[in-house]
Amino acid sequence: GQKDQTRISAENLLSCCGFSCGQGCNGGYPEAAWNYFKGTGLVTGWLYNTSNYCQPYSLPPCDHHTTGKYTPCTGDSATPKCTKTCTSGYPTPYANDVHKASSVYSIASNVAKIQTEIQTNGPVEAAFTVYADFPTYKLVYTITSAGLPSEYSSSINKGHAIKIIGWGVESGTPYWTVANSWNEDWGDKGFFKIRRGVNECGIEGSIVAGMPILRGELITE
Repeated sequence: GQKDQTRISAENLLSCCGFSCGQGCNGGYPEAAWNYFKGTGLVTGWLYNTSNYCQPYSLPPCDHHTTGKYTPCTGDSATPKCTKTCTSGYPTPYANDVHKASSVYSIASNVAKIQTEIQTNGPVEAAFTVYADFPTYKLVYTITSAGLPSEYSSSINKGHAIKIIGWGVESGTPYWTVANSWNEDWGDKGFFKIRRGVNECGIEGSIVAGMPILRGELITE
């Protein structure tokens, strides 16, 4: 019954939310990003070199932690400047292209509640701690699966925000199915599985989501 397939610009959020959301290409805060979507709104956009959107992504894709068809990533790029105009040739003025969320909310760290949200309203955003072995992920990821030494806790790279889209069980291990942002050459065509039900790397501890305002829909507060 999904009525709206509008793609929202990641670049518009990255560039224009500013310090309230974080530090652009250097990272940010998921809940603040959702609140910006609700309060200020975001225009349409999609991947690099796509058309028919107000603000598609301006940075070309690169290969994160793998070797594939793109050039290797070389670290964080400079955050693109915030602009309040659409790309040349896009027919809708910027102000008329803004979309907003009707509500934003957090989901309790409870597997059943997270599953209910995904099944009812669609994917959710989560954040987790990335350890040094995660970039070479192959199977259902668990921080203890490789028999890591206790001092492994010092091998933390940083936090990472991702999108949980579903769940399953593999070889007896329950997992979340997750969409990463490191392009399709990494992991399982850009996706990965991480152990479900034990707050693995904190992934179940900070779930956020929201509902968009559909065009033509009247929202009353």
